[in-house]
Amino acid sequence: MQVAIAAELAPYRIGSGQYIFLMAIASGRSVTQKALSERLLVDKTTTAKAIAKLEMEGYVRREPDPADNRYQLLELSEAGRQVVPKVREALARMKARTRKGLSDEAYDSFLESLKIVLRNLTEPEEMQE
Repeated sequence: MQVAIAAELAPYRIGSGQYIFLMAIASGRSVTQKALSERLLVDKTTTAKAIAKLEMEGYVRREPDPADNRYQLLELSEAGRQVVPKVREALARMKARTRKGLSDEAYDSFLESLKIVLRNLTEPEEMQE
């Protein structure tokens, strides 16, 4: 699936490892890199690399946090705002392809199962019991 997503997003120079960060930044207010890592359950190094690539492509910029100048907030640039609808369309095409042959209920159940698996892999074992 990552290969197919990468092919869909290739025209925008966004890899399958970066789109989740772009879309997370697009979904709300400005966010710190640390908070983004925590929200997406991704390690800080992976987040830093993805954000650096999105910055290099001109989709994301950093702005000083007015509440605390020690931190920088991630925001979409104008190019980022323009590319987000195109990325959403590409992801919708992928979702349609992956849903073929599945009812809405089966697809939703599948996604819930994946979330449980991810949580099981990311939470410390003592918390899972």
